[in-house]
Amino acid sequence: MIEYFSEKTDFYKQHKPSELLSAYGSPLYVYNEDILRERARQIKNFVNMPNFTVSYSVKANCNLHILKILKEEGLHADAMSEGEIFVTEQAGYEKDRIFFVCNNVSAEEMKYAVDRGIMVSVDSLSQLELYGKNFPKTKVAVRINPGIGAGHHKKVVTAGEATKFGINIDKANDVIRIAEKYNLKIAGLNQHIGSFIMTSTEYIKSVKELLQLSSLFEDIEFLDFGGGFGIPYNKQQGQQPLDLKQFGKELKDVLTSWQKEKKKNILFKCEPGRFVVAESSILLGKVYAKKHNYNKIYIGTDIGFSVLIRHAMYGAHHDIEIYRNDKPVKNGAYEFVNIAGNICESGDILAEERQLPVILEDDIIGVMDAGAYGYSMSSNYNNRLRPAEVLIKNDGGLQVIRKRETLEDLIKGF
Repeated sequence: MIEYFSEKTDFYKQHKPSELLSAYGSPLYVYNEDILRERARQIKNFVNMPNFTVSYSVKANCNLHILKILKEEGLHADAMSEGEIFVTEQAGYEKDRIFFVCNNVSAEEMKYAVDRGIMVSVDSLSQLELYGKNFPKTKVAVRINPGIGAGHHKKVVTAGEATKFGINIDKANDVIRIAEKYNLKIAGLNQHIGSFIMTSTEYIKSVKELLQLSSLFEDIEFLDFGGGFGIPYNKQQGQQPLDLKQFGKELKDVLTSWQKEKKKNILFKCEPGRFVVAESSILLGKVYAKKHNYNKIYIGTDIGFSVLIRHAMYGAHHDIEIYRNDKPVKNGAYEFVNIAGNICESGDILAEERQLPVILEDDIIGVMDAGAYGYSMSSNYNNRLRPAEVLIKNDGGLQVIRKRETLEDLIKGF
């Protein structure tokens, strides 16, 4: 096994995992501001073109303070709901830096964006009809399904023949017909082919499809090629990161060539989420039990799928670090274990048959790369409290960026 980035980058700075849990409760999402800003700068410089912008996909992590940091770094925002628009506005994003990419929403939710001057993208012909009936003579964007999908699990593939998203690429004439019916201007086309993309091949292929399709829309102002850029979740086994520089060069070559051929200078966009925030966080929890059920070893922790659901939902992998006396356990005996949470479900497993150093009760577990689709997908299932989120700032100071819930929070809505 290789050393993990928490050691290489001094993730915790002068702080100790045990002290963080004592101060803020367990489990606990811990973020490193240095890593967050570094990833934001890397993706902002993804494609070196004056007409290329990057919108952070808010659903990956919608913490208000993280949104503020990403705004400071120059990223725009991609929102999926009224709530995401609201929080993004609270973080200081202006209307022209927010893109509302909605899916199966009401006219009232569309109006929430329209009233704020925020560009709306609709996801189907019926949603385009609904938009046209309610907001004729306005601009709108449409989401296209280019027929090309990618991703590590069928539940994160967002284009192709087996997904709910987008308008089939061969329905472009229907889009034009509906737009003419309501005197709409199709200002933008957007797409998203899937999540956890680690090579450029399928993405570039889908970009070319959208560029070709755009020629049917004379007044097009922008093209959004989506996000889905992956990170190496399996660093302990040597998985390498996405070659973002080479990827960006390939994409720039395609876009530059298209611009020269078409003599157009429209705006290009992408909308990454995971790449920006995933590696900025480690989820800490405690080991409370160790048991042998027949021929399997179960390590019982307080990190149930109410806190991190990615493995239960997608079978997703997260590297695991074990801390004893605040030091990562790296040497000595190893054994195959199943890391389990505290939720009353058989599917409440965080890692299956993982070879890890021998784990003891009272050890601290660190779940790596937990910044994306962690807290944002958490819940109160089993009436478990959602944890706090703490930011380790550039100067080493600590900032609570979300308080731990209390039992009283569970009954506020009743």
